[in-house]
Amino acid sequence: MKTIAQIGVEYRNGSLTPLQVVADAHERIVLRNGLLNAFADSMYDASTFAAQQAERALKRGDDLGPLHGIPIAIKDIIDVAGAPTAYGSKVEMPKVAQSDATLVARLRAAGAIILGKTQCLEYAYGFAHPLVGQTNNPLDPARTAGGSSGGSAAAVADGIVPAAIGTDTGGSIRIPAAYCGIVGLKPSFGLVPLNGVFPLSQSLDHAGPITRTVADAAVVLACIAGQGMPLQVLRTLRVGVLRQHFPIDRLNRRVAEVVETALARLGSMTVRDVSIPALDKVNSVLMDLLLPEASLIHSGLARHNSGGYAIGTLSQIRAGECILATRYLAARQQQALIRAAVDALFDQCDVLLSVAVPFTAPFEDPEIANDSDSEILATGFSNVTGHPSIALPCGMIDGLPVSLQLTGVLGGDAALLSAAMLIERTLAV
Repeated sequence: MKTIAQIGVEYRNGSLTPLQVVADAHERIVLRNGLLNAFADSMYDASTFAAQQAERALKRGDDLGPLHGIPIAIKDIIDVAGAPTAYGSKVEMPKVAQSDATLVARLRAAGAIILGKTQCLEYAYGFAHPLVGQTNNPLDPARTAGGSSGGSAAAVADGIVPAAIGTDTGGSIRIPAAYCGIVGLKPSFGLVPLNGVFPLSQSLDHAGPITRTVADAAVVLACIAGQGMPLQVLRTLRVGVLRQHFPIDRLNRRVAEVVETALARLGSMTVRDVSIPALDKVNSVLMDLLLPEASLIHSGLARHNSGGYAIGTLSQIRAGECILATRYLAARQQQALIRAAVDALFDQCDVLLSVAVPFTAPFEDPEIANDSDSEILATGFSNVTGHPSIALPCGMIDGLPVSLQLTGVLGGDAALLSAAMLIERTLAV
């Protein structure tokens, strides 16, 4: 699959058109979606019409910029006007959105083509509904593409679209990106507006891009954030390695070894180990925030049709109802303290580096857990603190991708992307 920049060059030299790209994408959906279960709705008519409009505009000289005519897929908890939102659930009938989510409206205004709605775990909450099914990994369809933004990751990894939008409350952009060997960016908390995105946890939710390259992630983020992402060409970097996020189970040690090999290739960059004692309990804090906030959001739906949920989703909703208010408030206090501790590390380094996920893509989506080798071992902390964080492929084990994770200064998304581009370039040599 070509990058956004490559497609843009071909549009403008006349060797490719938006209608050709969208037609090819729909052909691939027909060919592959039965195997992958990546798309809930391919939006064939709407996206074909949008491609025609984009093509005519380019011929007139009305060029809206780098996303003009670029097909982008949208996670199915995000509203797209005129398209049904099904939330990966059977609690309610799919609702046809009356208006675009803010981030979708920004993509349209930049000339992007909304190609379709991608499958997700039920309400982005950790379980695939049995009547929807999990999304399978393009690299090995016997394995999961990850959750909860698995459909978006599979659509990019399989070459259907160059970019997709996911949401991330504990790692749901970065984990599928890691399993599928592509790039997933969770921006700084609050940078991308969430109007028109079904919430899971108001303290932890983020939306962001899933792409094939860091440069593509920067282009999409600039659009949906509504502000520039000026990238710098860096020559060196101070990297702080969070070994608390490296797997300790010897069965997963190979993942750590791949990341260690990537670290050894960083050449002239300054690499040093750093640690935060509070990091060991950060995912317990995450769960004490997530569970009650999600239960409050779902209280009305659960009363309306509790039997429509997957068993695991409903179990989590019920568990959240049992969290004491004092425990939740204590978690909010810990959230502020952990954020300050992470902030302090950036006096010593430019980015923090972790293993993105402590294992390669499993056969099924793991349950949310906060133990030492859980799926969210490394990803959860930046949801709690709000810092921007990106998953970046760095190697393979038995044909399955391994990724590292970089985390940057809160509000410093452009700086994080610049650092990620340097590391991406270094590892590609």
